Amino acid sequence: MNKFAGLLIVVSSFLTAQQQMSLQDCENAFQQNNLQLLAEQYSISMADADILQAKIWELPQMSGYINAYNPEDKRFLDAGRAKGFEVTQLIYMGGKKKNEIAFAKSNKELAQLQFSQLLVELRTQLHTNYYNLYYEKLKLENIDKQLGYMNDLLKAYKVQSAKGNVSLKDEVRLQSIVIQLKNDKVGINKNLLEFEQNLKVLTGITENIEPEISADEAKQLLKEQPFGDSEDLKRKALENNADYLFILKMIDNSKLYAQWQKSLNVPDLNIGAEYDQASGTFNNEINLKVGIPIPLWKSNRGNVARAKFAISQNEKNAEFQKLNLETKVESAFQIWKTQFEQLSEIRTADLNNLDLVYEGMLKNFRNGNVSLIEFTDFMESYRQTALQIYDMKNELMESAIRLNQLVQTKIFY
Repeated sequence: MNKFAGLLIVVSSFLTAQQQMSLQDCENAFQQNNLQLLAEQYSISMADADILQAKIWELPQMSGYINAYNPEDKRFLDAGRAKGFEVTQLIYMGGKKKNEIAFAKSNKELAQLQFSQLLVELRTQLHTNYYNLYYEKLKLENIDKQLGYMNDLLKAYKVQSAKGNVSLKDEVRLQSIVIQLKNDKVGINKNLLEFEQNLKVLTGITENIEPEISADEAKQLLKEQPFGDSEDLKRKALENNADYLFILKMIDNSKLYAQWQKSLNVPDLNIGAEYDQASGTFNNEINLKVGIPIPLWKSNRGNVARAKFAISQNEKNAEFQKLNLETKVESAFQIWKTQFEQLSEIRTADLNNLDLVYEGMLKNFRNGNVSLIEFTDFMESYRQTALQIYDMKNELMESAIRLNQLVQTKIFY
């Protein structure tokens, strides 16, 4: 009874370690729990703090004096007869504060675009790993099905080989297929572990995720086609791709920086008031004070020149990014189109026939209607074909995900 209870606990813990989730469920967990996204959001908050800081003016300065030594009365620190103080405030000229604030706001827009870049990249990883996991599990089911039969068959042949009823050559032939199937299974399990770990990191969910997709949903996804042709996709990518928009915003940002640096060449005013008790022309006089640097040269000309070069650099980067993005979209579209057409040529009836032939081959071999050589040749061909079909489906999904990443708008029905 205790052993049975222990077995139930083990089975229960295994089941709870698996969590069935749709792609939308994974999306929701990803947006709530992904640590990289949560960390990147602080960049936007820091940019807000920079805007706040840019709006702050220099503090007013206050200074004063008292007499240190009165030579007439020979008294030290004679504050009763000689003292004064002044208050001054720095006044920014040439639109410095306005330009600094505009540059800080532009930096926030860059931070928001960087967040969008990260969001798109991580979402692409989420979708890719989700469908990779789904198709690897289908491959594992197929391999397990073949292994179940081939292991039983190999055991039977080993018994008959020991009795001398079948040749050792036939046993080895079967053994080679079993070894290949087990090798396939090792590779698939390794991939499954990698995809499961990636999904855990992306979603923040500690349990293994079981993709919740019906066979009909999977078929429908493979039939989807993008809106428009490659030229439409290029246009949409230029309008929505966060990487490209970031480069364009960098041009505006560098222009604002150059404008701010240029305004720093304009001298600022120091304006204030001064009270003097007895050392001035009049007793208890109040004076207006104005100070301004003498603009004998442009003190910030090096930064201005550097800012101009940054504008030219970002403009060239934008030209490159535009060409690069259009080329990537065209390439991704052609890859998707080729894979879609190849998979479309494999009809559902052909796949059903493949399974029917597989079942028929097993039955005929059991009945002795098929030789071992014919059977093993078919099993090897079936193993390769089954895995290739799953890979073709997965690669088509990856191509669609890649297009989504580049265009970053709804492009599939």
